[in-house]
Amino acid sequence: MDLTYRPRRLRSSEALRKMVRETRMDAASLIYPMFVMDGENKVEEIESLPGQNRYTVDRMGEEYDKLLAAGVTNVMLFGIPAEKDEVGSQAYAEDGIVQRALRITQEKYPEIFRITDVCMCEYTSHGHCGVLCGQDVDNDATLDLLAKTALSHVQAGSQMVAPSDMMDGRILAIRECLDENGFTNIPIMSYAVKFASAFYGPFREAAGSAPSFGDRKSYQMDYHNRRESLKEAMLDVEEGADIIMVKPAMSYLDLVREVHDATDLPIATYSVSGEYAMVKAAAQKGWIDEDKIVCEMATAAFRAGADIYITYYAKELAQFIKEGRIG
Repeated sequence: MDLTYRPRRLRSSEALRKMVRETRMDAASLIYPMFVMDGENKVEEIESLPGQNRYTVDRMGEEYDKLLAAGVTNVMLFGIPAEKDEVGSQAYAEDGIVQRALRITQEKYPEIFRITDVCMCEYTSHGHCGVLCGQDVDNDATLDLLAKTALSHVQAGSQMVAPSDMMDGRILAIRECLDENGFTNIPIMSYAVKFASAFYGPFREAAGSAPSFGDRKSYQMDYHNRRESLKEAMLDVEEGADIIMVKPAMSYLDLVREVHDATDLPIATYSVSGEYAMVKAAAQKGWIDEDKIVCEMATAAFRAGADIYITYYAKELAQFIKEGRIG
């Protein structure tokens, strides 16, 4: 048989496979989500996220040391306040949990790149991502508080803000607020394409952010929609976003590719709590090879067009990259 083209030639050895590999990864592209809570001298295991914890500010360093040892330098902070109210005032309080965590991180771990989630859901007594007007989230009234929250984070030491609320116009509101206060060089990573997803379940337990009534379908996206993803992404590009995120990752990689092709901005995707929990549960049953699954999932995200991968497996992936098992 005379075969001119034999694709298997380039798969014949490990060295050759790595040489022609199309998708490559670096630990610098990984972001680790981290939960910080009010209190002192506490580390609380998150039952729905085995291996993940909530830390008080005085205990954060234990996790930072592990991250740096693995080669992970990017952290996204989520705050869990001791007190909540109707307008989520602890989100933008000068002495709020995230603000205090930022100051300590900047002082003691300057090598950590500090990203902060900007939303109201962890801070409101009703668990929704904005202030209420009756039973509805008031989009425009929420914008001022989101901008105020982002500004307070940056003043406390955040190096990038990541609004996750899905209010219309919040990127422009935050951009204008930061610029007016002299923070023109602080980038915004927008949760631009964020779906109302069942994959968020464990996170809501971890952050105590489940809504007390209703759901978030009036502001997070309907997972049936594809074209709306591009509309949301391009609106945020026009409003001044610097990085566009698609969330969740695993079941939405088609949209990672489409958004990647539609804009020249860097694309992030978030491998959310439900993805992590499913892998952990199956691995604990002995049904899957956890390490291989984690590598495959991450590779798929980058292959789809992601430049940045937010994952609870950041430490493990960084180690796999060092070992040459991935990337």
